[in-house]
Amino acid sequence: MGRIVQLSKNVINQIAAGEVIERPYSVVKELVENSIDAGAGKISIEISNECRNIRIADNGSGIHPDDIILAFAKHATSKISSGEDLYSVRTMGFRGEALASIISISKLTCITRTKDFDYGTKVECENSEVKQAKTGAAVGTIMEVRDLFYNIPARLKFLKSAKTEFSYISELVQSLALAHPEIAFELKNNGKITLKTTGQNDILQTLKEVFPEDISKNLRPVLKTDKMSGLKISGYVSTPDYTRASRKDFYMYVNSRTVKCPVFQKSIDTVYRNLIGSRYPFIILNLELPPEDVDVNVHPSKKEVRYKNPNQVFNFIYSAVDMALSGIIEKEQTTQITKQSAPEDSETDNIYTEGRLDLSKVLNNPVEETDKVITFPRQTSPIAQTAKSSMTSMPAHHGQVKFIEEKTLPQEDLIIGQYKKTYILIEREEGLEIVDQHIAEERYIYEKLKKSKNIDCQLLFISDVIPVSPSDKALLEAHKEKLEKFGYEIDFLSDTEAIFRKVPQLISKVQPKEIMADILENLSGDINNIEESILITTSCKAAVKANTYLNQFQMQEIIKNWRTCEKPFTCPHGRPISKILEHKEIAKFFQRTK
Repeated sequence: MGRIVQLSKNVINQIAAGEVIERPYSVVKELVENSIDAGAGKISIEISNECRNIRIADNGSGIHPDDIILAFAKHATSKISSGEDLYSVRTMGFRGEALASIISISKLTCITRTKDFDYGTKVECENSEVKQAKTGAAVGTIMEVRDLFYNIPARLKFLKSAKTEFSYISELVQSLALAHPEIAFELKNNGKITLKTTGQNDILQTLKEVFPEDISKNLRPVLKTDKMSGLKISGYVSTPDYTRASRKDFYMYVNSRTVKCPVFQKSIDTVYRNLIGSRYPFIILNLELPPEDVDVNVHPSKKEVRYKNPNQVFNFIYSAVDMALSGIIEKEQTTQITKQSAPEDSETDNIYTEGRLDLSKVLNNPVEETDKVITFPRQTSPIAQTAKSSMTSMPAHHGQVKFIEEKTLPQEDLIIGQYKKTYILIEREEGLEIVDQHIAEERYIYEKLKKSKNIDCQLLFISDVIPVSPSDKALLEAHKEKLEKFGYEIDFLSDTEAIFRKVPQLISKVQPKEIMADILENLSGDINNIEESILITTSCKAAVKANTYLNQFQMQEIIKNWRTCEKPFTCPHGRPISKILEHKEIAKFFQRTK
C-alpha cells in the first residue's frame, strides 16, 4: 500500500458528486429546485447534445455578486445557517452540495443579477475553478452546463440512450410543474418544445396542459384541512373506473416536494383496495404540514421523508381520499369541537386506536374494515345528476367539524330495457348509460353487509352433506368465529363430512357445495384478509347473475339501490360497473353533428 496523501479539491468534489449527480436528470433537478427556491415565476429548461448540455433560465431573485464565488463552494448555502434549521426545512434544497458537485464534472457558465444591481455577474467554472466578471443581464439566473461527465468517462459510459435520459428529465419537469402550478415551465429538447405550462396557479389547468384531456374528466377533487395540527391535503384522485397498470402516475408531494413515501402510498392503496383490483389510480396530492413535523434530511435525493406522527398522517390522507371518492366536498369553514371518542367496535380494537387506523399494524397487516376510520353522513353516488348545498356537520377528526356538500338522489332513472339479459340500459342527460346488473347489485350488497352489525341468516333444516378433507375441517374450525360473524354455521358429521346449519339469507338458494368451495378457497388465501374475502364472496353469490331476465321493476330496484352506494364505480373485485356513451359520440357516428 502506498503513502497517504491529501486528495485535491477537484477529486474530492468528483467523489462527492457521485452521491448528488447520478445522471443529467440530477443536474436538472438540483438547478430547477434552486430556481423554485429563488421565487421564480418562469423557468425554462433546454436540453441538447444527448442530454449532456443543459441550460436553465429563471426570473427569480438572482445571486448577490459578493456571494457568487461562495455559491459554488462545498457546503455553502443561503437556505440554512445552523443545525437547528434542519428540523424545519422550508426550501427545496439545503445541503449546499449541488453546485460544487456539478462544476467538478462539467463546464458551467452562470449569469445572474439581483434587482438591487444595474449589472449582472458572469462566472465560468471548470475543474472546480471559478472565474468572475461583470456583464449585462436581466434579473434572474441562467445556468448553462456543457459536456456533462467530460472528465469522468466511466460515468458517461453507463448513461442510457439520449431518449431514455430525456424521458427521465421530462417526467421530472412534469412532476415539478404539477407541484408548482404557480410557475410557468417550458422544456425544450434540441430546440423543440415538449412541455409548457402557463403558471396560472390552477392545478386543474396545469393537469390539462400536461396530460391528455380525458384524465381531467375522470378526477375527483380532494381537499381536507385540520387547523389544529396544521395539516392540509389538496389535489385530485381518479375514480376507480379510471385506472393505470402501475404506480407511475402517483404524484405525491409533501410541502410541494416530490416524495417516495410508504405511509402516503399505503393510505392510497388502502382506500382503493376492493375498488380497482390489481390496477392503480391516478393521483396528484400535496400534503402540507408544519416543516418541524417532517424530516426531509434522510437521503441525498431528498425524496424520502419521516413524519413526527405517521399514524396521524396516514389517517388524514386516508379519510381525505375516502371523502373524495364518496362524493364529499369539504368547505373551507371549520369549527372547534370536543374530540370524538373511538367507535365502539370490539372486532376492530386490534387495528383502530382512538377511532383511527393503527398505522404500525396496517403496514404489516391489511386493514379489513377501513371505512371505520371515520363515519361520514350517508352519501349518494357521485354520479348523481343533481346536487344541493347543505351545511351538514361531520363527526370530529382532530377536534374539528368540517362542512360538506351532500348530494341528493337523482330523479328516477329512465330505464330503456335490458341487453343480453345482463346489462341495463339507461337514458341519461349526458348519454346512454350501460350498467352491468350483477356488478351493480354486488356493490350495493357489499356496502350494505359491510355496514351491518348483524347479518340475517337462514336456518337450514335439511342440508346436503358436503365432503371435506381433514385439513379442510381443521381450517374451518380455526375460523369458526369469523364464519359465524358473517352468517355461516357449520357442523361436522365426521372428519370428512360437513353440513351447513345456517347461511346468510341472501344466499340461501345457492348450492351448499358451491358455498363451501368458495369459503375454503378464501380461507386458503390471504389469512390477513379473510373477513373481507368472505364478505366479497357473499356479495357476489347474493347478487343477480348475468344472463338473468329482469322485469322493469327489478331493473329499477337494482339501479335505485346502486345509486345510493358511497363508491359506485366498481365492484369489490375492481371491475367497472357502468359506462356512458355520450350523446355527441353517438351523434358523431351517425353524422348528425356538423
